[in-house]
Amino acid sequence: MAKIRLCVDQPIGAGQSVQLTEAQAHYLFGVMREGVGTQVLVFNGRDGEWLAEVTEAGKRKGALTCLEQTRPQSEPPDLWLLFAPVKKARTDFIVEKAVELGVSRLQPVLTDYTNSERFRRDKAEAHVREAAEQCGALSLSEVAEAVALARLLSGWDVARHILWADESEAGAATTLATFPKGPAAILIGPEGGFSDAERDRLHALPFVHPVALGPRILRAETAAVAAIALWQAGLGDWR
Repeated sequence: MAKIRLCVDQPIGAGQSVQLTEAQAHYLFGVMREGVGTQVLVFNGRDGEWLAEVTEAGKRKGALTCLEQTRPQSEPPDLWLLFAPVKKARTDFIVEKAVELGVSRLQPVLTDYTNSERFRRDKAEAHVREAAEQCGALSLSEVAEAVALARLLSGWDVARHILWADESEAGAATTLATFPKGPAAILIGPEGGFSDAERDRLHALPFVHPVALGPRILRAETAAVAAIALWQAGLGDWR
């Protein structure tokens, strides 16, 4: 079985030729020391996963030919992650682990206490592709532009319920057994938590359900991983 897996932007199918980017050619031929005849796995988030063979190898370019489909396209559960960006390395961690855990959309939110560098959507999308290549995902998590929490909630589709990881809710009534099935989102706050005004608004919304993540205060990135894992185990595709 091919060990190298690449995400491509082109259509893929039986006999389809796929042109490698300069970065992919450098990785495959310069770093991994592969060449013509090497078999790799390719996917594009639409056409499933395919076994392909290197037919052209150069320093800055290369080409593959698709041989056969190894897995048909499938979609992750309809789960979004709403998170306040934190420091760069930790935001990168959140993005990477969300992809590995099967989140379909990443929505950065700006809260009263958000304290981080500017969120780079293009950088996050690159991390999504890298994580998908490594973890065997067939779909690419969508990355949205950062938006103010108040604005996001004002235009929210009430059919998508939000599981709010609230560190102050040690006795929260919401559990996975009571959380509605269907489209969902998980909300993770910044390192400083939510302001009183934000907390009051969230509590007043019928589609927002506060939940406790145990007796200890978790860092934002830890809370994201814990909440996604709990939802996937109870309502997602881990069952």
